[in-house]
Amino acid sequence: MTSSTERMIAEKDGAIGWMVFNNPLRHNAVSTDMWQAVPEILDAFENDDAIRVIVLAGAGEKAFVAGADISQFEETRSSPEKVQEYEDMTASAFERIAACTKPTIAMIDGYCIGGGLGIALSCDLRYAAEGSTFGIPAARLGLAYPLGQTRRLVNLVGPACSKEIFFTAKRYGAEEALAMGLINQLFSKEDLREHVLATCASIADNAPLTVASEKQIVDEIGKAPGNFDAAYCNRLIGRCFASEDYAEGRTAFMEKRRPRFRGR
Repeated sequence: MTSSTERMIAEKDGAIGWMVFNNPLRHNAVSTDMWQAVPEILDAFENDDAIRVIVLAGAGEKAFVAGADISQFEETRSSPEKVQEYEDMTASAFERIAACTKPTIAMIDGYCIGGGLGIALSCDLRYAAEGSTFGIPAARLGLAYPLGQTRRLVNLVGPACSKEIFFTAKRYGAEEALAMGLINQLFSKEDLREHVLATCASIADNAPLTVASEKQIVDEIGKAPGNFDAAYCNRLIGRCFASEDYAEGRTAFMEKRRPRFRGR
């Protein structure tokens, strides 16, 4: 598969779509062309029925994503108008990851800082290698973190931990990130990829409509009470019960065989 920039790699491996941030000399700091490529890659993955799960990773051995490319800030964030344009671009990337109808996994090995943590927060699952580092240095740069990503952080780790992360701008080790709920699980560097692949295989074996529906329902439940759409959730539930996959699941259970789900 192709990307509009060589600094973003899009690869298909069976049921897995790999989106790799490929700027290792700058610890995969995200440049403008990389932000813009994120929605393009996810559009292609979503339109491929063979892809059941998407993994986001960083190239090299030192970083997932070490934040936005600060070297571009003078060009991209030096005036209120440019700041708004840049914020719109990054928000579009964050929201596209979060709104993806297929499960997304952040495979974190190394630095996961600032905008990199924002990318990980937009994913459904976060698995990390020992020695990885997490943090949001916004207070050391004098900028404000995006509202959507702040909300996701609070939903994940709670107000108190979120305030500590923002107020101190400190870097947290992988064990601390696990303890506060920032990541799902922690593995050795050697075992991380194997676990992610095993998780992808497990997801890919399950009914795509069920996985997609529950992803959307969980996200809907996380919204403010006034924005929760129960009717939408019930439509998703009804779609599963009316699907061919539900009939296949029942039949496979009675016949004591593995189901063959087709996502319809």
